[in-house]
Amino acid sequence: MAAQNNAPLPDGLELAGYRIVKKIASGGFSIVYLASDEEGVPVAIKEYLPSSLVLRQVGELTPAISPENLPIYRIGLKCFFEEGRALARISHPNVVSVLNFFRANDTVYMVMAYESGCSLQEHILRRRDKPERPIVTERFIRKMFVQVLNGLREVHTNKLLHLDLKPANIYLRLDGSPMLLDFGAARQTLRTDLPKLYPMYTPGFAAPELYEKHGNLGPWTDIYSIGAAMFACMAGAPPQPSDQRKVSDKMERHYRKLDESYSAELIEIVRWCLNLDPLQRPPSVFALQKVLLLKVDDKKELTAVEKMKVFFNKILDGLHPGKHGDLDSKTISGDSI
Repeated sequence: MAAQNNAPLPDGLELAGYRIVKKIASGGFSIVYLASDEEGVPVAIKEYLPSSLVLRQVGELTPAISPENLPIYRIGLKCFFEEGRALARISHPNVVSVLNFFRANDTVYMVMAYESGCSLQEHILRRRDKPERPIVTERFIRKMFVQVLNGLREVHTNKLLHLDLKPANIYLRLDGSPMLLDFGAARQTLRTDLPKLYPMYTPGFAAPELYEKHGNLGPWTDIYSIGAAMFACMAGAPPQPSDQRKVSDKMERHYRKLDESYSAELIEIVRWCLNLDPLQRPPSVFALQKVLLLKVDDKKELTAVEKMKVFFNKILDGLHPGKHGDLDSKTISGDSI
């Protein structure tokens, strides 16, 4: 994603009943601030500010938008607003809580509940720098991602996709419970017809269909990213980008490095999610949750995951004869690690 080149709003600014405390994060499409409401309750405010389309200098509040970029900017503004409105309808402990959204300074702001904690990415990096291995325990991965998938199921039930799942967008509260942040669905709406806003994906975490101009996006796209995020917990870095894998998949040797720290079942779950063919990934978030909750049993001839895959493969073969083969994938990780 592109870097954010725009100046943030100044600390102490009063805006629609909120007071900006400081900038806490930024990306190519937005800046996030810690703020407080009129009662002093801390909130996070996300400001729509695509750096490829607008420019805001230090000391200014309203961004400068060129006439040629204005139509694209307005479409993005509408998508951002609609995304906020859709998220405001979701009330789930594993999805960020949107409290309000408003217009000001020729842009849109999304107000979210603020909670103390850190991103999964920060957690991984801190653990990676320590000598203990594994970086993150299998128990942590299974327990935490089952909760992440609870939130993702709610998102999909509301006919939304996340489309930017990665450790940086999974927030861990102080009690260890996760929360999904920073949805990319609005940006993907723009991607289809407005090539100026490329790229919209995060290499390593993005499914191959996200690289295609008219890729068929769906829950399977988020499932790929979940697999990539689990892999990052295990390896301490993202898997090989999917566009590179389609040319030369070099994942297997990196996968083998995980054998001593993680069960064959967990590695197989990640393989399943990271299949380049969407039809051969877990058929639903629920199916993925089910295998994450299964107990590890290395004495079985087939792992529990393999049995589950065979079961779903038979169903899929019945629905689409000739389109589905063995669900096993031979490679997972790559040179990007």
